Amino acid sequence: MSKLIFERSVKNRRGITLPEFDCPEVILDHEYARSSSPRLAQVAEVDVVRHYMELSRYAFGVDNGFYPLGSCTMKYNPKLNETTAALEGFNSIHPTQDPSTVKGAMSLLSNLSTSLCEITGMDGFTLQPSAGAHGEFTGLLLIHAYHSDRKDLKRTKVIVPDSAHGTNPASANMAGYTIINVPSNELGGVDVEALKGVLSDEVAALMLTNPNTLGLFDPNIEEIAALVHKAGGLLYYDGANLNAIMGEVRPGDMGFDVVHLNLHKTFSTPHGGGGPGSGPVGVKKHLMPYLPKGTIIDEHFVENEKTIGRVRSYYGNFLVNVRAYTYILSLGSNGLKEASEMAVLNANYMMSQLKEAFTVAYPGPCMHEFVLSLQDLKDKTGISAKDICKGLLDYKVHPPTMYFPLIVHEALMIEPTETESKETMDEFIKILLELKDKAYSDPDYLKNAPYTTPIKRVDDVLAARHPILKAEM
Repeated sequence: MSKLIFERSVKNRRGITLPEFDCPEVILDHEYARSSSPRLAQVAEVDVVRHYMELSRYAFGVDNGFYPLGSCTMKYNPKLNETTAALEGFNSIHPTQDPSTVKGAMSLLSNLSTSLCEITGMDGFTLQPSAGAHGEFTGLLLIHAYHSDRKDLKRTKVIVPDSAHGTNPASANMAGYTIINVPSNELGGVDVEALKGVLSDEVAALMLTNPNTLGLFDPNIEEIAALVHKAGGLLYYDGANLNAIMGEVRPGDMGFDVVHLNLHKTFSTPHGGGGPGSGPVGVKKHLMPYLPKGTIIDEHFVENEKTIGRVRSYYGNFLVNVRAYTYILSLGSNGLKEASEMAVLNANYMMSQLKEAFTVAYPGPCMHEFVLSLQDLKDKTGISAKDICKGLLDYKVHPPTMYFPLIVHEALMIEPTETESKETMDEFIKILLELKDKAYSDPDYLKNAPYTTPIKRVDDVLAARHPILKAEM
């Protein structure tokens, strides 16, 4: 690793010269003043620039190379979106300005909400939530408000499939619900008979991703929706995988009552490392009275009497919404549909090229992603999915999602997205096949990979339990 910025520090070295102080000097009261000077690195401008340039080379993003991170939809982000988000009229406004002074922004947010309604089949949207999991929590608060308003207080349970994203049960738990797990059937969809067995008048909702984390569209979705509604529950759509179905089918038409979207994924904003994100929540008419304060409808803020209140300061991550609206306008309805078709085509192509060398967890046509099981490879060579992923790093490729979903042993979840070319996918396929051969011919090599990264293998448990988040001075 290179030196930290503090290790580059040289006493009395400067990166900037401040103009002569021409304001009256004010001495702070002792209780407000520091007892010692701040520990700032003393470096020249060139040192600062080189430091951050070096750090940037350590980070991997979709602009660096292939990023097939299943379920995260790390598609390429068009630079047109960045140009629009950088317009002064968007990035220089203040959230406390009077709405009459930001009519362009209000119009954009209103039009975005309308577009998302058309894409998902919902009747109303709030753009406040900051990310997908935040959207999940908001959606569950809306469901809770709906049942509470109807005095149906016995509904304390939320059903979550065993293939769900981990945020689903976490969000439901945060909203005060007890989690019921329902298994998958042999085809990877929800086990309908098992679902019937857990449905009751105590169930508030079923949380579902369709297509799910196995990359499979559940053909029983209409029956599932009917069963949940007959039991008095609501159907929640985890929109993490919307990239597979835009323009083809809408969650609202499947029977879903609530949907959250990951604008930073499906609608193209660079993300990772904690942000930026945006997780709008859409609802059918019977849930609109409960939408958060600050919801925009027809370019006006709407304050419903039954609102769940504000779920975020101000109105959400505005510039992520600008990027998403730019993406929608630039592609149009036909372009969004084509994007999904290409995402599905790319995933099926890759799966077809890898199915002879690796075990496909659930064979058959997939949607935007697919899951391999490397259990057989591990049994024969001792090389795990993690070892293969570490080997990929030396090829300057970001590994797929590993060990998820949990119902697949030694899982690799691969999502090429629609933005990758056949040449890029062929190169990735070639690398995976080379690594498989290496597992048989030289397993120790893979057990010690990677060799070319600044940091080699770390203790995953130690890093998670005791992360080092700051430098010791």
